Amino acid sequence: MLATLIALAHTRLELVSVEVEEQIAHAAGLLLWSIAVILFGSLAVLVLALTIVIAFWDDHRLLAAGLVTAAFALATLVAVLVVRARLRRRPRILAATVAEMKRDVAALDGEPE
Repeated sequence: MLATLIALAHTRLELVSVEVEEQIAHAAGLLLWSIAVILFGSLAVLVLALTIVIAFWDDHRLLAAGLVTAAFALATLVAVLVVRARLRRRPRILAATVAEMKRDVAALDGEPE
């Protein structure tokens, strides 16, 4: 019985370590791609904004600058809403481990699954 419990605990610890490694790999990849998106997106938006303001420099430079600023503010709002929604939908850390441990407890108590 003790050997079975030790083997069960060992299996669960391996599951925890695999899940933690998956979460770390996912977070690292997400971070790297996020940095790339921020860098290249910022450069593209900056050049676009300058192009728009320069194109309207003689006639409506203040209007062009104001509209570009409003577009940036709107894009920021959309990005904040997307990030907030994604944070709410993220998978729970160690969800599979917790589920397996609940099954283990139920099995040890003699309850049917």
